[in-house]
Amino acid sequence: MSVSRRQFFAGSAAAAASAGMLSACGRDQDAPPGVPSNSDPDNQPLQKAVVEFDGPHQAGIATATQADLNLAGFNLKDGVDKASINRLMRLWTEDARELAAGRTPLGSLEPEMNVWPANLTFTLGLGERVFDIAAPNKKPDWLHDIPAMTRDELDPAWGQTDIALQICADDPVMCAWALRHMTRAGADYVETAWIQQGFMNAYGAIPTGQTPRNLFGQVDGTVNPYEEDEYAKQVWREDGSTSLVIRRIAMHLDEWEMLDRASREEAVGRKLADGAPLTGGDEFTEPDFEAIDGYGLPVIDRNSHMARSRPPADHPEQRFKRRPYNYNLPPVPGSGELSNAGLIFIAFQKDPDVQFTPVLQRLDEADRLNEWITHIGSAVYWVPPGTDPGQGESDTYWGESVLA
Repeated sequence: MSVSRRQFFAGSAAAAASAGMLSACGRDQDAPPGVPSNSDPDNQPLQKAVVEFDGPHQAGIATATQADLNLAGFNLKDGVDKASINRLMRLWTEDARELAAGRTPLGSLEPEMNVWPANLTFTLGLGERVFDIAAPNKKPDWLHDIPAMTRDELDPAWGQTDIALQICADDPVMCAWALRHMTRAGADYVETAWIQQGFMNAYGAIPTGQTPRNLFGQVDGTVNPYEEDEYAKQVWREDGSTSLVIRRIAMHLDEWEMLDRASREEAVGRKLADGAPLTGGDEFTEPDFEAIDGYGLPVIDRNSHMARSRPPADHPEQRFKRRPYNYNLPPVPGSGELSNAGLIFIAFQKDPDVQFTPVLQRLDEADRLNEWITHIGSAVYWVPPGTDPGQGESDTYWGESVLA
């Protein structure tokens, strides 16, 4: 959709908004006494759940994990040049800002779909080809494929794209609608290469501050940054940008579920009940890798997932933000498997070459969890800093300072 078409539809969108408000009046007059109606604002907390779109960093990174994910990979259409990329970034930024605030973007004829933002966030990443076209001299050194791992079985269907757009919300309809709008708005410039849909614990399902779980039953993300200084060290670059690594990981649940509980905990190095290290404490207690059991063996297996992913003492920089989502699809016909499930592993860090890849290589060498997982997709993106149209020194749209 071009800018001129958006202007053409502006009047229609305003009229539709008025019609939507009028049609809602008195809609639930016949609701039984004591039964909450859909128009009762006290029964719709997600109508008021707004994550600020503008700021020094894009939302959806430090934001608490929402329940639903639509992660889209887009490729630029033939003939798209630097000017076109900038037009797309302006268009998408404007629309994402409106949707995240619960407002109707110009050109949209469905204002009723935007009234419950449900903590909606948009996070955009740009791949190598965007830089090759629009800013070849500004491409980060680390913006390249993750080196091949010996255990990888990467499927090109889940591979690198020119653009990634992470859309998260605490309502699946809002999340789906936001993706539909953005896909439609960008149709003149990009085509969809893949969609990765995921889920985590629903809005209000777990106490604030508790780590969500993956389909192995593990808490996933315990060692994340939590304080501003930790984000400054691990995630944010000086200009407010960061990097995004996406790894699609198949989890072989049929085989995993043949293990007893103790064997599952030994492979991970943590208790399933609360995520505490096997050496005791709670989820956030420092593990004691020197502890020995009554047989003289390490309490935490040196090749457990926790032990292998732990940064060595001489490389404390090997930390990053994990923001994973589960996926669960119908079994592949003829596979003999009862499930087709796994993890959309999303990681944000300053420099994947320094922080992410060394950990991945260490896990590839020896991780007891490798027996039950397979990496089937991989992609890397530069994530522009946040935006603020009211501040002269900030980008007014995604990537402006680099792409314009």
